Amino acid sequence: MKSLKKRRRIQIIVVAALALSLSTGLIGYAMRDGINFFRSPSQVAAEPPTEAEVFRLGGMVEEGSLRRGQGEEIAFRVTDFCHSVDVTYAGILPDLFGENEGTVATGRLVNGVFVASEILAKHDETYMPREVSDSLDASGNAAGDTPDDCVYHGGYATSGSDT
Repeated sequence: MKSLKKRRRIQIIVVAALALSLSTGLIGYAMRDGINFFRSPSQVAAEPPTEAEVFRLGGMVEEGSLRRGQGEEIAFRVTDFCHSVDVTYAGILPDLFGENEGTVATGRLVNGVFVASEILAKHDETYMPREVSDSLDASGNAAGDTPDDCVYHGGYATSGSDT
């Protein structure tokens, strides 16, 4: 009698462990396309991702870099005041998208050009995406500050400024 209860208990534990492992694996598989890592242009320049990796690129749209092609094709540069990355996008841009504005783009880096599948823009004059703000703070770039080895690309409106 004892061995039957013991065997049943072990079977239940093994089945529960297998069910937990299977559900964890299925959740991870379902989320694989939904997890996008944020990178600044400096991080992309330091360690370029593979062409297959989807990630989010954030920074400011560089002044004078916005070029509209035929149809819905748009090209521009995203900067974090130290490095810049060329971006192309085919689609309709958000209404508030423009030069000297914060943006976060989702896509892939192909031959040194970020091919965006989605573009997000800031929604008011004081907002900056948290990841962009954290990235600028980590690199020591406050509003208008630039390290000695970086080139400032224009008068960007950043969090806390009046412009």
